[in-house]
Amino acid sequence: MKIGIFLPNWIGDTAMFTPALRALRRHYGPAAEMIGVVRPYVAEVLAGTPWLDDLIPFNRRSEESHERTRGVIRQLRAHKFDVLVLGTNSFRAAAMAWLAGARQRVGYVRYGRGALLTHKLYHPRYKRDWLPTPAIDAYLQLAYAVGAEWESPRIELTTMPADEAAADAAWKTLGLPPGDQVVVLNSGGAYGAAKVWPSEYYAELARRIAVEQGLSVLVACGPSERTTARRIVELADHTSVVSLADEPMSIGLTKACIRRSRLLVSTDSGPRFFAAAFDVPLVSLFGPTHQHWSRTHYARERCLQHAVPCGPCGQRTCPLGHHDCMRSLSVGRVYKAVLEQLDEKRTAWAA
Repeated sequence: MKIGIFLPNWIGDTAMFTPALRALRRHYGPAAEMIGVVRPYVAEVLAGTPWLDDLIPFNRRSEESHERTRGVIRQLRAHKFDVLVLGTNSFRAAAMAWLAGARQRVGYVRYGRGALLTHKLYHPRYKRDWLPTPAIDAYLQLAYAVGAEWESPRIELTTMPADEAAADAAWKTLGLPPGDQVVVLNSGGAYGAAKVWPSEYYAELARRIAVEQGLSVLVACGPSERTTARRIVELADHTSVVSLADEPMSIGLTKACIRRSRLLVSTDSGPRFFAAAFDVPLVSLFGPTHQHWSRTHYARERCLQHAVPCGPCGQRTCPLGHHDCMRSLSVGRVYKAVLEQLDEKRTAWAA
């Protein structure tokens, strides 16, 4: 059997797809060949995991012809897949699967692509609206549609030796103590500005953690978030608050830093799911998005959201310009959740 899988386009969604990958591998067995079709910028999320035998990079704007749509279709046809599972909801992915000639094409009926699928799944709806459904559960339904048995929704990732070496180097450069004395803050949000908690709030939180708890704080960031991370460190104005802004960036480095940390405080963005994968206590900050869409099923996560009349709107930027859903989520409330998570960790160590 040859199984192809169109993986999600976002870092967090790729992490949330790992239970489905486990289920598919268990269903088809070790003799089957499973190949992922993946956006190059999220491939590193799955580095070191055991379920896929190979990856086909797909970027329709790539300078490399084999990564663009026609080049990927040619590769799919050459593989002669028995099954293509669509972890994305785009019409393009369904058309590529149909053109590849796969006998079974499994996906959700969205954007007029139902006729291109052999195994059709439907998101639950109420009137005209989609009902918020955890992405982890929706992805698992794709595996169940081809006969896979029930699988735990636990997110699973790993780090590579090079990732750990990069984290070791960052720890040394930044003068950080052992990881159990480090709280990581993730302020990023590739989805859009509406998900971002204000930098001055993060800075106040970092300073309180450093001064009142005697812990070090590491501000994580992606390549486009370096300025924000530096600003948080500047506003915190404490020697125990540092950032990765001037370190070589990679998803692997972020995974390794979170894996060894005491606690992660994060917006609803990719690194949040790394904490769930590595069993690190987590405080998640929600603004315009409905919590249920990205529910992790992770017992050590505390989700915080300030209710506003206009939300959750799901917009990338605040359509009203006030950003109240995030600005009204106070530092005091987040700090209280941090203390609760730290106390839980201390209790576990004492036991």
